[in-house]
Amino acid sequence: MDFVDLKAQYRELKESIDARLQRVLEHAQFIMGPEVRELEEKLEAYTGSRHCLSAASGTEALLIALMALDVKPGDEIITTPFTFIATAEMIVLLGAKPVFVDAEDDTANIDAARIEAAITPRTRAIMPVSLYGQPADMDEINVIAAKHRLPVIEDAAQSFGATYRGRKSCNLSTIGCTSFFPSKPLGCYGDGGAIFTNDAALATAMREIRVHGQSGRYQHTRIGVGGRMDAMQCAVVLAKLECFERDVARRIAIGRRYDALLPSRLRRIHVRSDRTSVYAQYTVRVENRAALEAGLKAKGIPTAVHYPLSLHQQPAYAPLFPRASFPNSERLASEVLSLPMHAHLTEATQDRIIEAVASLL
Repeated sequence: MDFVDLKAQYRELKESIDARLQRVLEHAQFIMGPEVRELEEKLEAYTGSRHCLSAASGTEALLIALMALDVKPGDEIITTPFTFIATAEMIVLLGAKPVFVDAEDDTANIDAARIEAAITPRTRAIMPVSLYGQPADMDEINVIAAKHRLPVIEDAAQSFGATYRGRKSCNLSTIGCTSFFPSKPLGCYGDGGAIFTNDAALATAMREIRVHGQSGRYQHTRIGVGGRMDAMQCAVVLAKLECFERDVARRIAIGRRYDALLPSRLRRIHVRSDRTSVYAQYTVRVENRAALEAGLKAKGIPTAVHYPLSLHQQPAYAPLFPRASFPNSERLASEVLSLPMHAHLTEATQDRIIEAVASLL
């Protein structure tokens, strides 16, 4: 059994993927080829954003966004400690400081009610994470940000395709960043990502930063990075985008079926009624995680832990937070377990997983 079945997805889309890759091989414009802008235009249409820039990865997307906001050493960025390391990593690489706000116990997303208390004169931006495929409380966060004249970056690496009060993730704040890592709901066959904004000046800055700060060929008007997504990866995403809405519907149906059929004593990550999740992971909580993990492995069922340590507990970051305590994040890190989830998961396979979990509990 595969945790994420990329092979089944390829078999279903083989003709379209192969044809698009062949076109790239024939025109040989591997960097900034026509597929790059084609993908960006289609992602703009999908999200409703005015500007989309593809990027080398979701991590690079965050870096470019922070650089466009002119984040400098000593600045503070408010975010959550319960997320993948890239969220804080890009902040620290720029010499800024992550300021953590604990996660909600039920959704595992940042607790918007705690954000305002963390704002200081050095706060430069707020970066909520749409964890497991579900957007955070973006309207509440945007209201706080507007009050303090702060931009908001949605780290939407796991939530592309989700909706929040009728609007698409990645078009909910000043900037949205997503990832096309292969296991994501919309993934390429390597690294890739995208940045979204409705601000024309920010879009211009990010386009220049993405190509080593160039405003024209060999005219470097700002500090930049090599942050482009190549045409081959764009071609793969274009092929997958053709049936993405169907895949999102499948993922939601599978997630809701898990909710309905898993034992009631097993805690789920709650999806709020005013938004959807694309279930980048289907994650449950169990106090004796190691036993369930081992039992499922013995039955041939793969699992994963997203994530085993809160960021302030990670060895590289713990010295920055010597007395920090974020109880919800720490408890989540000790209990979460992700079950197989992908758009090609059959009911028979899902039943096998559910029955195995029930018997082990």
